[in-house]
Amino acid sequence: MGTFAGNTEAASSVKSNEIVSSAKSLIGTKYRYGGTTKAGFDCSGFIGYVYKGKGVSLPRTAAGMYSKGTPVKKAKLAVGDLVFFNTTGKGVSHVGMFIGNGQFIHASSSKGVRIDKINDPYYWGKKYVGAKKVANVQVAKK
Repeated sequence: MGTFAGNTEAASSVKSNEIVSSAKSLIGTKYRYGGTTKAGFDCSGFIGYVYKGKGVSLPRTAAGMYSKGTPVKKAKLAVGDLVFFNTTGKGVSHVGMFIGNGQFIHASSSKGVRIDKINDPYYWGKKYVGAKKVANVQVAKK
């Protein structure tokens, strides 16, 4: 199994359509604090589960994930990049996966696995901290 991407190279190659499809198949799964299975996910448990299914092992927490990987500017986000938010006022506390078109998929504590807009002016846009590349996600050829 691959490990988390370092600062210079990605650990594993993943197809964008596969990673997004895997994540979207879990939409509606309920939120569970500390959850790492289909019975219920927290944010980092969800991201870890999706990537583990593609052979990429990630740290367990959002802050742990943020401390690794290669930084990505918001304007350069690619499908599969992890996006991080400060929802508590105490640093990185939430993680999701960018899926394109200004959207990310994540496990919301109030609504479970869902898709939201990264630049939502009422909440997520104000909480955005940064993004990291964790694997070599290849755009699927149509």
